Amino acid sequence: MDILALIAAFGGGTIGAYMGALPAFIMTGVFALAGGIATAAGAPADIAVGNFAFGAFLGPHVAFAGGVAAAAYAGRKKKLECGADILSSLNGLGSPDVLLVGGVFGVLGFLIWYLVGLTSFGTITDRPGFTVFVLAVISRLVFGSSGLTGKYTGSEKRQWISSGTGMANNIVLGGGIGIAVSFLAASLAANGASNTVMGIFPIICFGFSAITLIFTQTGFACPATHHITLPSALAAVAGIAAWGSTGALLGVLLGIVSAVFGDFIAKTLNSYCDSHIDPPATTIFVMTCVVSLIKMAIL
Repeated sequence: MDILALIAAFGGGTIGAYMGALPAFIMTGVFALAGGIATAAGAPADIAVGNFAFGAFLGPHVAFAGGVAAAAYAGRKKKLECGADILSSLNGLGSPDVLLVGGVFGVLGFLIWYLVGLTSFGTITDRPGFTVFVLAVISRLVFGSSGLTGKYTGSEKRQWISSGTGMANNIVLGGGIGIAVSFLAASLAANGASNTVMGIFPIICFGFSAITLIFTQTGFACPATHHITLPSALAAVAGIAAWGSTGALLGVLLGIVSAVFGDFIAKTLNSYCDSHIDPPATTIFVMTCVVSLIKMAIL
């Protein structure tokens, strides 16, 4: 274990708290996109991608998870109107204890991420996404009062997944993004892209999606899509390696499945609640497992 990185993770969690979980994650996207492009051009991947975007500085398992936990804590202490608020900069609360909670969860995030990496499960899933999910569940159970699936008080039957036009919109959204990502991957491969380019391509797609959340942050109806672009790109690259350009269809399929599954997680774990359990992170860790199993079968 890198003890220096572990110490840095405390600061990373504090960053997530003072900036707010979503703003910190948007910055993760900036480093992922810029670092991914630089890596495709021949730069070392460990600097911007490994150390910044997915390391102890801005890794989702450190900064985003720290911000989520800090918000849940602030909500519990009545310093924040809702503990599920991942948009607000918690530095505005003027409470050092809130920032400290972010730092502590940043360290926990680094430790869980590291320990999962020592297991066989860590080889098939997305470790940052899994860690974000675990810490969000811990945050809710420790600081929240709504329970794991929230407290629904409506008079009608609770909806656990979108239906009708909502479901159709998810399918079109996932399919559209899946087509863009997957057939771009096919085009790159057909034009002789190197293994390095194809390998970093999913991270570039992830970074793009993470940055688009700046529109969500500023009040526009822009959805989170990183849980679609990343699994779709991973599946497309695997499918293309196995079957050529037609393998891009595997990425389209994963895009649709990821969009629908993300909606299910949002309604199941992130509705009627007082803390945030991130649907995209949960979807990513599940879908990367699916993609890994598919790769084992076809490659």
